[in-house]
Amino acid sequence: MIKFLFKGIIRDKNRSLLPIIIITIGVALTILLSGYLRGVMGDVIDQNARFETGHVKIMTQAYTQNKDQLPNDLALLKVNELVQSITREHPEVHWVKRIKFGGLIDVPGENETSKGQGPASGIALELFDKSRGEETRMNIPNSIVSGSIPDKPGEALIGHDFASKLNVNIGDEITYMGSTMNGSLAFASFVVSGTVRFGVSAMDKGTIILDISDAQKMLDMDDGAGEVLGYLKSGIYQNDKAIALCNAFNQKHMNEEDEFSPKMIPLRDQNNLASMLDYVDVFSSLFVTIFVFAMSIVLWNTGLLGGLRRYQEFGIRLALGEEKRHIYGTLIYEAVLIGIIGSVIGTTLGIGGVYYLQVVGINVEGMMTESTMMMPTILRAQFTPELLYIGFIPGLFAMVFGNMLSGIGIYKRETATLFKELEV
Repeated sequence: MIKFLFKGIIRDKNRSLLPIIIITIGVALTILLSGYLRGVMGDVIDQNARFETGHVKIMTQAYTQNKDQLPNDLALLKVNELVQSITREHPEVHWVKRIKFGGLIDVPGENETSKGQGPASGIALELFDKSRGEETRMNIPNSIVSGSIPDKPGEALIGHDFASKLNVNIGDEITYMGSTMNGSLAFASFVVSGTVRFGVSAMDKGTIILDISDAQKMLDMDDGAGEVLGYLKSGIYQNDKAIALCNAFNQKHMNEEDEFSPKMIPLRDQNNLASMLDYVDVFSSLFVTIFVFAMSIVLWNTGLLGGLRRYQEFGIRLALGEEKRHIYGTLIYEAVLIGIIGSVIGTTLGIGGVYYLQVVGINVEGMMTESTMMMPTILRAQFTPELLYIGFIPGLFAMVFGNMLSGIGIYKRETATLFKELEV
């Protein structure tokens, strides 16, 4: 019987074409927008983890309270010993040291003049130690616009937009001017080894990247670091594990009475990400629910109108002796087949759109020129397994429900009045 109904759906386009088109559009939009929303939220969290917060971060208590001011005078000391200790205690986490600093970059010109100056936001990474994986984590190889990554002391990377503003070329010398950990003036010269563009406007406009050994020497921070970041080796932030890790570390290492004792905080408690983590799943589910509900109403009405249009057909079939139960059953089977066909086509199109946006994305760089928020300038979708079935909720069940309601009219037909209706 299914084969017979399928042939009827294919041959009678007036019966099936419009519902299939509506189902296809609705399912494709549901999948596309759901994948895009999850992708954007996930990218923002991942971007913050790689560049700013880690999955967990260790700082002194005093540094934690003033971290927006980059107070390196409150930084961690004996950091090598600390990293060795926590590596033994928590081998499931990859630990890296970083120093953030701010200052002024000067480009020397001819005759002891300055060719250009600009404020810089610096970050020191463990670039020379390839086992730390900082190059890959920060996506530096793919972000290099010109030149190369520093491989010896005295070399630095700067943002490509920053270099263009200061008219700096590869091999030119730049001078950093700022303050040391002890509050004295810091002057250091570096050779520009390359320029980078991360796609994060807040960084591309004024970033300088050094190896941490150069920064420690420049800032009088021998065996010190502003932050120690931890990344779960799974590569995915897991809030429960991060909180348990922080509780275990703080219970052992943190001293409430010593403001210079280390304190570990999870990603969710940094950069106002707690609310995003709490609501990303709620907002995504709410959005999908609202969209599914709206599409269900449309498809319900489509099924209802389709059933009413076939009112006379049902009367003829009853007059020929077909049972009401059988007619009602075939109506439901047809709705199931139409729902499956539309849902499969819509799911295919929707996943294709998600894949395209995952690879290509939408460039919003022009909207981020004045932004200081840590978020990507290319927004991408993300494929998740639930996208394979979420479109069947509006595509299949709503269509079936609409036909079930419209089919109730079959049981209201009186056989005695059928021929009189048909004569009309």
